[in-house]
Amino acid sequence: MDGSWNEEELETLASGLGLDPRGILARRIYGARLLGSEPSWVLHGGGNVSCKTRETDLSGEERDVLWVKSSGADLAALDLRGLVPLDLEFLRRLRGRGDLSDRELRRALLRARLDPESPPPSLETLLHAFLPDRFLDHAHPDVVCVLSSSRDGPDLLEAAVPEGFGVLPWIRPGPALAEAVAEFREAHPESSGVILLSHGLVTWAEDAAVCRERMTSLISRIEGVVEGRLGAGVLDPEGTEEDREELAGTAAELFPRLRGLLCPGGGTGAERGGPMLLEWRPTKAALSAAESEGARELFSAGPLTPDHLIRTKGSWLVCGTEPSEIEDAVARFVKEYEAYLERNRSPERPVPEDLDPFPRVCLLRGLGIAAFGTTKREARIAADIAERTLAGKTAAAALSGFAPLPEGEQYAMETWSLEQAKLPHGSRPPLAGRAALVTGAAGAIGLAVCRRLAADGAFVVLTDLEGEGLEAAGAHMEAAGHAGDFLLLPMDVTDEASVAEAFREVRSGVGGLDVVVPNAGIAHVASLADLEVGDWKRVVAVNQTGTMLTLRESARLFSAQGIGGAIVLVATKNVPMPGAEFGAYSASKAGAVQLARVAALELAPIGVSVNLVHPDAVFADPRSGRSSGLWDEVGPARMKSRGLEPSELRSYYEGRNLLGIPVTADHVAEAVAFFAARKTPTTGAALTVDGGHLGTFYR
Repeated sequence: MDGSWNEEELETLASGLGLDPRGILARRIYGARLLGSEPSWVLHGGGNVSCKTRETDLSGEERDVLWVKSSGADLAALDLRGLVPLDLEFLRRLRGRGDLSDRELRRALLRARLDPESPPPSLETLLHAFLPDRFLDHAHPDVVCVLSSSRDGPDLLEAAVPEGFGVLPWIRPGPALAEAVAEFREAHPESSGVILLSHGLVTWAEDAAVCRERMTSLISRIEGVVEGRLGAGVLDPEGTEEDREELAGTAAELFPRLRGLLCPGGGTGAERGGPMLLEWRPTKAALSAAESEGARELFSAGPLTPDHLIRTKGSWLVCGTEPSEIEDAVARFVKEYEAYLERNRSPERPVPEDLDPFPRVCLLRGLGIAAFGTTKREARIAADIAERTLAGKTAAAALSGFAPLPEGEQYAMETWSLEQAKLPHGSRPPLAGRAALVTGAAGAIGLAVCRRLAADGAFVVLTDLEGEGLEAAGAHMEAAGHAGDFLLLPMDVTDEASVAEAFREVRSGVGGLDVVVPNAGIAHVASLADLEVGDWKRVVAVNQTGTMLTLRESARLFSAQGIGGAIVLVATKNVPMPGAEFGAYSASKAGAVQLARVAALELAPIGVSVNLVHPDAVFADPRSGRSSGLWDEVGPARMKSRGLEPSELRSYYEGRNLLGIPVTADHVAEAVAFFAARKTPTTGAALTVDGGHLGTFYR
């Protein structure tokens, strides 16, 4: 979409959705997607749309229906599932109830749903319901936010808007705002829309195309005012990045410690919160802003619009990159944020129990923007908003000085229960906010482990040799529903430089790690009498040296973070119970196990657990179709030594364990996930996943 209304595009979209292109819903969805395609107008679930229709319900009764975007839905990808049908007559009876409590409003919106299985509707539903017009568009254009938050901006807006548009002062979203807009609409029956200071722009019309044209023309007019004073393109965030490689060394050293400080027990004394993931944006604009005079005052003074508060908080952490400066800055931020909460808390607006005091956006001299979130997606959202905020605040300051909303209004929006409901609260997946790295991730066991850790909420770094195997593993993760929750990172565990570089990328791109799973391994079948030194060295290089290099980089990273972690070595049943002609494999894996035991001793003082999983006879991962590289290697020899046909090999191994059941890659992944979540205070332990063998019994 190029942003302009196109009837042919509308017909194509409607056909794909199974809708009549001339119908109200098709035009509504197309107009919404056009709106969502403008990042400077709406960003990550921001903005809102609605339409009104007349429908016949299951009882045969006709009723007026308001279709409004569901809370948090992305306009750019809106479809029928993102529009909530509501009882318009019921909602309009709420006029005059500007005193509705949060609980009453929530219950009213749920009561109005005509489809009980639909998601919660927008918090601004009443604004859409109280207006008579068929179509409404609601956006948060950067330019409106810039003028709203500059000292002389409101006067400039009053002078800039043409006849047919109004300007309303800041009113908190909810019933009171809906009443105010409805009153303006009634007092100005020929009006086309209204600007809501510090909040956005609403346009209305009887046709979706007209509604969009009104918004487009008004935004263009306001942009002309700003650019006339500051120059063309001033509101466009400068997204060009400096050479990441040049800055990556500093980032890799700093980010794990910063990440550790932004976590309960990380040195600030704060108890609320949990581990977070990082998104780094070393843009030229961010690097320049971090060096500018008054950066801390400007970027700690509140948001460009209160709609960003739940994503970025009102203040940013602004400082240099010296370790002592970072530590002091984080401690100061936590102290000031908790004081802000204490100053503004009230019985009507209590502090949410799990609202943590840590920053979401850091502006660092020499590094740019480092944004944090409980998922990688949340971190990216915070970074996207930060980039636009940086451009917007700089423009507002240049116009007449940045003037944010009063602190009490910021607090009211940030702690509003209906706004906080857009974020995950309460119980979270066991690995939420955590990052995990798996070696040998393209193999059957490795890929199952990656899939399981992602399902538990972790951001997973898949490492393996570069090539089709790793790419196929990424495709499988996407197909399994984990798009955006993983990173493919080529790494050769036998190459010291490759391992060090991969960990450096993780440090600078994710912020650190919480779980490391050394899983890479190869096998070779030969009796000791026939074992070639070259084959021995090849197996030892992967299974033993590769484990050592992975453990070494993990130890250094966990020490820098200072918040503990978990290492889970995927070993083998052959360590406690070796097999003939498996000398290189059994010995190298035993060496890896011994390294893990030493790591358990050395890393316990910094809160890192190190445990082992001993699988046996895992032939494949049926869910991904990946076969076991080990069994691809040793299967033919094992069949020959036992006089078995290829079709008989699996049943032989599945039947020889005490439980008489096949061991799958998912079984191994379940054991890894148990240790990764640290549900028990266990280190130095080994868990067999082999169906039961006397030789692997605890002794």
